[in-house]
Amino acid sequence: MQEKLKRLPDRPGVYLFRDGKGEIIYVGKAVSLKNRVRSYFHAGSGHSPKVRSMMEKAADFEYIVTDNEVEALILESNLIKEHSPRYNVFLRDDKSYPYLKVTLNEEFPRVHITRRVTGDGSRYFGPYTRVGAVNETLNLIRRLFPFRSCKDRVLQPKGRPCLNHHIKRCLAPCSGQVSREEYQAMIREVCLFLEGRQEELVRKLTSRMLEASEKMEYEKAARLRDQIRAVEQVLEKQKIVSSRGGDQDAVAVALGGGEASVMVFFIRGGKLLGREHFMLKNAAGAGREEVITSFVKQYYHGADFIPGEILLTGIQPEEADVLSRWLSGRKGSRVKIRVPRRGEKKKLLEMVEKNASLALEEALLAGESARGGARDTEELARCLNLPAPPGRIECYDVSNIQGAEAVASMAVFEDGKPVPGQYRRFRIRTVQGPDDFASLHEAIRRRFERAREERELISSGRLSARQAKFHVLPDLVIVDGGKGQLSAAREAMAGAGCENIPLFALAKEEELLFSPGRDEPLRLPRDSRPLYLLQRIRDEAHRFAVSYHRQLRTRRNLKSLLDEIGGIGQARKRSLLKAYPTIEALAAASPEELAALPGMNRPAAEAVYNFFRNPESRIHNPESGG
Repeated sequence: MQEKLKRLPDRPGVYLFRDGKGEIIYVGKAVSLKNRVRSYFHAGSGHSPKVRSMMEKAADFEYIVTDNEVEALILESNLIKEHSPRYNVFLRDDKSYPYLKVTLNEEFPRVHITRRVTGDGSRYFGPYTRVGAVNETLNLIRRLFPFRSCKDRVLQPKGRPCLNHHIKRCLAPCSGQVSREEYQAMIREVCLFLEGRQEELVRKLTSRMLEASEKMEYEKAARLRDQIRAVEQVLEKQKIVSSRGGDQDAVAVALGGGEASVMVFFIRGGKLLGREHFMLKNAAGAGREEVITSFVKQYYHGADFIPGEILLTGIQPEEADVLSRWLSGRKGSRVKIRVPRRGEKKKLLEMVEKNASLALEEALLAGESARGGARDTEELARCLNLPAPPGRIECYDVSNIQGAEAVASMAVFEDGKPVPGQYRRFRIRTVQGPDDFASLHEAIRRRFERAREERELISSGRLSARQAKFHVLPDLVIVDGGKGQLSAAREAMAGAGCENIPLFALAKEEELLFSPGRDEPLRLPRDSRPLYLLQRIRDEAHRFAVSYHRQLRTRRNLKSLLDEIGGIGQARKRSLLKAYPTIEALAAASPEELAALPGMNRPAAEAVYNFFRNPESRIHNPESGG
């Protein structure tokens, strides 16, 4: 490395440090590679503990010369995103953040949620750190704008529009109800709304409403009037934070416990449009300036919209000038980076900083909770004499009424915490009558046989782990019940070659634990955390099984009701059940909505509608066989 140091050029570029294994451990940019890289090797430079640790592991370095500092910044961001070096501060799991995607590359664009940003000509709004926030936004714009929600990339012509058109939620381009130009104009308005330019959107909608009124297109004018009122209601709820208007992002960071939380407030036209917060990795030992500079580089590297002004807390970053030039180039107009010292902008940043601190506290508490879950599994392993703490626990339960609609459930806890996305449910196929033991045996047999099949497919390359649903095996299996349930589960697991996985049955009331090969049950202390953990997963399995059973029972009752309606055969029954999964939803449907369903017509729709409102109309249906 000493020979390389002598040959370093006095030019801008990017440098990479590698450890003894050749892995990239740090990526940085410099105005002068010669001065910046050499500074790491000066013993008296007062390096931070983080830099000293990095240099102890650095075994080699390389560099890439660029034409200017802005190019170096772009290259640095790309390399950090690609390699995720352990000593760089970077956005945590940024690839998994959801975005709203407007498919402008399609003739009739759609708006939907995605987690992949590609250069396909679409516009992406985000990222959102909460799935709930992006769903709320999507639901809001669906109420405001009647864009299509079907999944067809290339729209297939249809003879008549779907239900969404009848309830004013789609312009029905599939059946020629709207021109391409008018539909595209509506999509541009969607983009204006998502950019936070609601005032401009209201002006455009008002102009279109007046134009429609002059042409005596009164139905269209009324629809636009209602749309304007809805947008204005959104505007009324937005807090004015700047009397001067303009677009700004206010960014603040909070550090503590080796973690970094960054909060961003989005101000558009002087109004607070929304906020998002992000957790950053490798922030231990990093200063406020390093964290906020790293965030700005990575966040705006993929941002679809860049405001004219970015407000930061703390001190002005050394790289503020190059960041401003880079962002201005991306936006196509000047972008200012400022650190306000007084006035309303300073007060705004204090509010953002307070929110960043609160988000950090929540993250630290969540981390402590996760560590508490790990401690619970360690204590559980000691109580049950397991070889290691169970990272993954699965619990099974059965639900039925006199054997009808029998189902089983699988609840999953990982590191002592529930993972609802891993829960599975089974509809019992082979058991007749109320036989809980046989039902449990079938569910567990199917689960572990499916695991064996998927693992064979993965090893042969015919299935990816991402597509598989059962290939991950548990470290501990719990069944709700006593010795009978234990025996059924043991036999099923042995048949699938999984008899080595620890298995226990947890009996209600006495809360006794039965295990294979042990005559006496194990009784954990009533106030112990291991017992509390087992009770939680048992209750989750029970809740999940009961909810699935109720769902099937409701569907069966709805099918029986439909059998009583004249003119409703099997095809129409399937169409109704698909659109309205509950009796309440079907009873609330209007004749127009019912008639718009595939296979339905006006007389059949009125028959269904009257059935729920007039008991006298309930006549025998020959197709039901009753």
